[in-house]
Amino acid sequence: MKKILLVEDDANLGALLQDYLQLKGKFDVVLCKDGEEGLRAFTKQVYDLLILDVMMPKKDGFTLGKEIRKINPHVPIIFATAKSMIEDKMQAFNLGGDDYITKPFRIEELLLRINAMLKRTENTDKEKREEEKQTSFKIGKYVFDFTLQMITIGDNQQKLSTKEAELLRLLCMRKNEVLTREEALLNIWHDDNYFNGRSMDVFLSKIRKYLKDDTNVEIINVHGRGYKLLIN
Repeated sequence: MKKILLVEDDANLGALLQDYLQLKGKFDVVLCKDGEEGLRAFTKQVYDLLILDVMMPKKDGFTLGKEIRKINPHVPIIFATAKSMIEDKMQAFNLGGDDYITKPFRIEELLLRINAMLKRTENTDKEKREEEKQTSFKIGKYVFDFTLQMITIGDNQQKLSTKEAELLRLLCMRKNEVLTREEALLNIWHDDNYFNGRSMDVFLSKIRKYLKDDTNVEIINVHGRGYKLLIN
């Protein structure tokens, strides 16, 4: 069953959409009442599609969509809002939205858009989920087992903390590519504030020490962006 995250601050509309999509669309729909609750829900589960209201308290839909895109560049996002100006639509698509539906709308139309989008992205989603399921990584001469939180080289093993293992896994999944600080912080700490950033720097320093016995493995800083795991 496909899982949808619906973030809508109008309690009546949210309940109506949730019931309809579960009954007619056969989807598992998680309903959140504001952007902050929506972000927390997104980081705890894997969703096939998101429906985000734009005008919400605490965190608006555009801000939420921007933060989600830092965590997951692929999950389909539909923005639903009473805003109908072309500038609003441009902002939605520039932030990584895949579709935009203007309130008031027919629920039947929303369901048609959801089904069309899921059909288009089915193959991409399968590839992404296979990547997310990977738990073992080859890092030069090292073998990293995410489940055991263990790095092995020859007969030597190094146990990692949970945060170290999560950070190294993200680096491995972006091997030879930039892992942005925002993506790492939101994935692991669910908040990209200054103090979490300092904690991440400490964990990164430890990971570099764990990998120092293979000169072909390096974690470099990419100024103003994040980090890159290089394996020559």
